Amino acid sequence: MPTTRKILVLALDAATPALLERWTADGTLPNIANAMANGLVSPAMGVEGMEVGSTWPSFYTGLNPAGHGICWSDRVIPGTYRQLRLNPRDFAGITPFWERLSDAGKRVIVLDIPFAPLAPRLNGVHVVEWGVHDGAFGYRTTPASLAASLRARYGIHPPPTTCDTDRLDAAGHRELRDKMVRGVELRGQMTRDLLATHEWDFALQCFNEIHCSGHIFWHYHDPTHPAHDAATVARDGDLLRDVYIATDREIGALMEQVGPDTTVILMTLHSMEHTCGSSLLLPAMLERLGVCATATGRSLADVRPVDAPIVPVGKGRGLKGLARTLVPEGIRLRLYAVRQWFNKQVLHTGEPIDIDPSRTKAFQMGFGAGSTYSGIRFNLKGREPEGIVEPGEGERELTELLQRELLATVNPETGRPLVRRVVRTADIHQGRLLHELPDLLVEWEYDVGRGNTIVGNGEGSVWRGYSDRIGSVEHPNGGGRTGAHRLEGMIITTGPGIEPGHSSRVVNCVDMAPTLMAMHGVAFGPNDGRVVEDWMTHAG
Repeated sequence: MPTTRKILVLALDAATPALLERWTADGTLPNIANAMANGLVSPAMGVEGMEVGSTWPSFYTGLNPAGHGICWSDRVIPGTYRQLRLNPRDFAGITPFWERLSDAGKRVIVLDIPFAPLAPRLNGVHVVEWGVHDGAFGYRTTPASLAASLRARYGIHPPPTTCDTDRLDAAGHRELRDKMVRGVELRGQMTRDLLATHEWDFALQCFNEIHCSGHIFWHYHDPTHPAHDAATVARDGDLLRDVYIATDREIGALMEQVGPDTTVILMTLHSMEHTCGSSLLLPAMLERLGVCATATGRSLADVRPVDAPIVPVGKGRGLKGLARTLVPEGIRLRLYAVRQWFNKQVLHTGEPIDIDPSRTKAFQMGFGAGSTYSGIRFNLKGREPEGIVEPGEGERELTELLQRELLATVNPETGRPLVRRVVRTADIHQGRLLHELPDLLVEWEYDVGRGNTIVGNGEGSVWRGYSDRIGSVEHPNGGGRTGAHRLEGMIITTGPGIEPGHSSRVVNCVDMAPTLMAMHGVAFGPNDGRVVEDWMTHAG
């Protein structure tokens, strides 16, 4: 099978295909437009039923989430009712395709791929979390000595390490835009320098700035969003567009540097649009359906900010119970936060999920507030420590109940359904780690843009739902993001022998690892993806 001499993959993390098409057509993104005109444009798709936490592990392993076990940045610790932020131990059995390329003698450069732990014995260069969206491992490099030199040359990534910002006014958003643009510029310079100073066969860089900008600046772009302010946009412009323009400039410089003999792949494996759906209402829905109860006695239907801390009250006996009685709530909240930080960051024992197992049949296994998808996990006998749902018939009855009742909920303001579908995870994903994933996946309707209490005047910030059985539920959105993920993506492939045009073949994110391996003539092994033959026919 023929192989390419060099392959450069540039990820435009969570870039929106519709925006790429619009802004390439009107001249805003000339370098990406040139790649489209001279390359093969293919639709792409993220992980069905899952959010962004599973996209990158699926990309670099060629496995669906049931194969690699990662579905979100937090995970339920097996055999417990506790959840923990991902850490390197969760990736111990996962081998990214670039390590297999390295083992085959290929020289590789891998830069800032999200949710990808360090490969310390890589034949080449690996940079982890110089600047990523929602990091998990901290900044480190292979070789280790590279970390200090990169930091000395390019500094610390200018934007904040998380997309969840404080209450920013227009000036704060402009400052954040400037930091995003500077981050793009430094990333491009770092990539060009490393490509110029190291021998390589395969290189991969991720422009993470587009991802975070889509979350924070979507309302600048979208005039239908509740937080959109026409006067501010008239003065400051479309801040999201500015980050796309900066990325386009760096892509142009990189493509010019590597030249026409290099196969260059521009990819966005998922996208961003307005925040929609009603994921914040799911806990209250589960409570109203009688399948979930809290350990604290707090009603899940209570209206409260989404980021308010929850302090388990336990049974109120002994010294802990006495302390809860005597110590003021404000001090207890701070002490609880410190204890949970120590449990998670030092002891790695996680944070308790606020459920009473003896009265809970199902509980939310979240993909984050405001997500397009939600997960539901059953409290299953034989799998959970205090499971009460019988395997088989009990699972079937619970599934039918939740499907029927969740699909019956509507937005009381519009009368339109809140839920698009509720599916069994096992019906779309299979693998050895299926038991660690949610049992049901809820896909929320892509309805109107939802507001929040942080950005704008609060319009649309209270999310509401209704059904005859559930009754009325509502919850304020206390997050500051105005954009949320969609599954649709796009891939542009250019290089020697690649026929320009548009392909109807949808490239799933699990297809990328086996295809990139095959383009280098290296066998990949068992995976859930399919080689993209359009890229292979003309490789060489």
